[in-house]
Amino acid sequence: MNFSVYWQHADAVSKTLYFVLLAMSITTWTIFVLRLMGTRQLKQQAYAQLSQALSKLKAKFAPLNFEQRKAVAEQALLRQISAEKANAEKGVAVLGTIASLAPFVGLFGTVWGIFHALVAVGKSGQAGLAQVATPVGEALIMTGLGLAVAIPAVLAYNICARANRSLAHELQDQAHGLLIDTMLQQDSATQKVEVKATSDNLVGGQA
Repeated sequence: MNFSVYWQHADAVSKTLYFVLLAMSITTWTIFVLRLMGTRQLKQQAYAQLSQALSKLKAKFAPLNFEQRKAVAEQALLRQISAEKANAEKGVAVLGTIASLAPFVGLFGTVWGIFHALVAVGKSGQAGLAQVATPVGEALIMTGLGLAVAIPAVLAYNICARANRSLAHELQDQAHGLLIDTMLQQDSATQKVEVKATSDNLVGGQA
């Protein structure tokens, strides 16, 4: 018997489960492919957003001392990193949900197929192969479909989770570099202003 024979004997519940698993599989591969294609772009955008977050604060650093500037810059970077992490997590929860639910959907189809086999045996009064072959075959197919959907979802979830952890570490390194550069630039600018003010005061005093 091939799959078409099972499909002809499947009832509305079994067909619905087939389409649910098919939708789960399409969703899994769509999210996974989109995440793989957008990983590099997402990283570049995250770097740009970190730089912009500090650039917006540079005009407000003038009246602050070094410690205040550092605290404000750190908070701005941490807030931006959190936003980028949330953006990177989009779709990952869906993969985890599919990985968890798909085996149970397949198991429900298995139980439903076995139930049909028992009904067929009860109607015929004989536990022969002819009575149970189609329902049991349907149950085994549902088990296989559930695993075929769950396994790629688990792998995709783990790959995306690892990529997000790597992105988080890289964003932290980038933020530390930006923070150091910004503080050095601001400290240098402050020293120049102080030197100029001192020079002006000396010139004014000599006059």
